[in-house]
Amino acid sequence: MEFRPCIDLHDGQVKQIVGSTLGHQDQNVVENFVAEQDSAYFANMFKKDKLTGGHVIMLGSGNEEAALLALNTYPNGLQVGGGITSDNAKKYIEAGASHVIVTSYIFHDGMLDMERLQKLVNTVGKEHIVIDLSCRKRDGKWFVVTDKWAKFSQFEVNKQTIPFIEQYCDELLIHAVDVEGKRSGMQEDLIQDLAKWTSIPTTYAGGVRSIADLKKFKELSKGKLHVTIGSALNIFGGDLSYRDVILYCNGK
Repeated sequence: MEFRPCIDLHDGQVKQIVGSTLGHQDQNVVENFVAEQDSAYFANMFKKDKLTGGHVIMLGSGNEEAALLALNTYPNGLQVGGGITSDNAKKYIEAGASHVIVTSYIFHDGMLDMERLQKLVNTVGKEHIVIDLSCRKRDGKWFVVTDKWAKFSQFEVNKQTIPFIEQYCDELLIHAVDVEGKRSGMQEDLIQDLAKWTSIPTTYAGGVRSIADLKKFKELSKGKLHVTIGSALNIFGGDLSYRDVILYCNGK
């Protein structure tokens, strides 16, 4: 189990927001935290602490400069997502991203677009691709949600689809959308399902808020999954010590 850090960018600033409040015209974005420091500050922190596989997520437009700044600060140490397509993916890899992260580009009109996915693989190689299967439960099943988590796709996340999608990427990233950013506890059944279904490096995000949660996460996932924590960390305005998380995940 590894701790995977994150740098979420909104309007060019490092923020922690409730992701499910994005993409709704009649709803304001709920911000948990707005950093005074720029993206390079956090990228340098993660570099010094030798944390790899962290993700830089561009939440909407106006974040490219801040994303590139983070990637330049920690070359090959960070992944980048948000608006990634086969047209711009190579630019981010060349700028220092270890991987590009995609959801909405390959899941559109409610379906998995194999033509777009194959084009992305041909452009940067599956070794540089992370597929984000952020999902919500509906009728007792997990479905990928797209377009800032505002739309349900018809793609069900289950023991048949996970092995299929793994053929086209190096890692998976899964946000438990209903609990992400709310510090309200983990989606425990999703963690258990992912531990059973996945065979490549997979990072879970959503609801981890204490060392006790981390211990439970490790139990539920049998140590198979990696974890990312945002709003709960003290570096992002929360109560959970960033340093304690690193120590726990390093087995100290």
